[in-house]
Amino acid sequence: MKNITDIFFDLDHTLWDFDKNSILAFDKIFRANHPSIDVHQFIEVYAPINQACWKLYQVDKMTHEELRYQRLKQSFDALVYNISDDRIDKIAIDYIEFLPDNNQLFDGAIEVLDYLYPKYKLHIITNGFAEVQQRKIHHSGLQKYFQTITNSEMAGVKKPHPNIFEFALSLANTNKENAIMIGDCIDADVRGAMAFGMQAVLFDENEIHSSEEEIIVIKHLLELKKIL
Repeated sequence: MKNITDIFFDLDHTLWDFDKNSILAFDKIFRANHPSIDVHQFIEVYAPINQACWKLYQVDKMTHEELRYQRLKQSFDALVYNISDDRIDKIAIDYIEFLPDNNQLFDGAIEVLDYLYPKYKLHIITNGFAEVQQRKIHHSGLQKYFQTITNSEMAGVKKPHPNIFEFALSLANTNKENAIMIGDCIDADVRGAMAFGMQAVLFDENEIHSSEEEIIVIKHLLELKKIL
């Protein structure tokens, strides 16, 4: 790709393996307080519910508090676990406390960052909550690679809103013609960036994307070496 000087990464589900780290966090919670719950069975139900709730959150159809509660409530209900609202609130608090302490990254994440770091300025744009995302980045050793980190709380809007990309580019002191966005969410990361005028790459590890759109798709992070 020509003229690229700045690369913007999404964090969750792109570099930081949200599902693996969620298993570790929930396993700690369930072992201590709910040993009858099978964490792997729970995650299988929780993962798509969490994604659906995040999509609503991204377009302001669900609040921060509703997101944290509903993704758990809907998962427990689907598995017919009778968990009280008070317990759900406690699990939600513990989950946010424990989740960022884990540091599982996608295969190839460090290798590709080591490859890109000398060649480009690297940045993060995330819809995640500021304090939680900062802890994830710190504990997983990602901090040293990134010059700027933009989150939706700073920008006042979430991806795919154009203003978050505008905010991130301003913070990075670059322009859209020289920037590219890499992320797993086709709407928030890829279509959002492209509508704003940036180039974009979809990280589609599980090969879910089947659109006819002209979108650059990778299923492993190391494929970025062939593109950038």
